[in-house]
This record gives sequence, structure tokens and C-alpha cells, in this order.
Amino acid sequence: QVQLVESGGGLVQAGGSLRLSCAASASIFSIDTMGWYRQAPGKQRELVATITRGGSTNYADSVKGRFTISRDNAKNTVYLQMNSLKPEDTAVYYCKASVLTMGAYWGQGTQVTVSS
Repeated sequence: QVQLVESGGGLVQAGGSLRLSCAASASIFSIDTMGWYRQAPGKQRELVATITRGGSTNYADSVKGRFTISRDNAKNTVYLQMNSLKPEDTAVYYCKASVLTMGAYWGQGTQVTVSS
């Protein structure tokens, strides 16, 4: 079982920045892929960004150039730096860990609200 705890959400104005953190109970180097997803009210959950064990990253088109996913292996933590935030970024952001032999694990989510 992999436990994930997100933090760093909050309320910001458009154009502002937030840094989300996801602390994992297992070595993130042993996790195949870490990712951030988000879900706005009335909408389905969507991928925001992923980072693999090897360091490859992938971003949704809507956040490219504004968001950066990174990791600190020593702290077993993955981050999502969000800059130039827009109202359409408002959602609950979830951390996801994919382990090939164990499946997928989700954090509890952290609310990000961007006011216009």
C-alpha cells in the first residue's frame, strides 16, 4: 500500500502561483510513474502532469509552459509548481502513484481555487 498526502492548495488570484506537494510513504524511485490530476465540479478527472522513475515528464496542453512537475527522491516527494494560474485551473488536485506490480494509488486531494 502506498499512501500519498497532498498539500499546498489554496486560494489565489489569477496570475498567481502555488506549489503543490505530494509526500509518498514509499520511495518514489520505486514508483513507476507519479502524476497530478485535477477534477473540477461537474467534470471528469483529467491528467495534469506526470513524471516517470527515469525523469521523463508529460503535461496536459492546457498547462504547458505554466506548470512544472518535479521530484525530490530523498524526501519521497513530488511537486507541482503552478505559475500564471487561471480561473480555469480551479479544481481539486490529486496525486497519483502508479506501481506496476501493485496498481494505482491516490491521495486525498487538495483544493486549488483561482479567482478572476
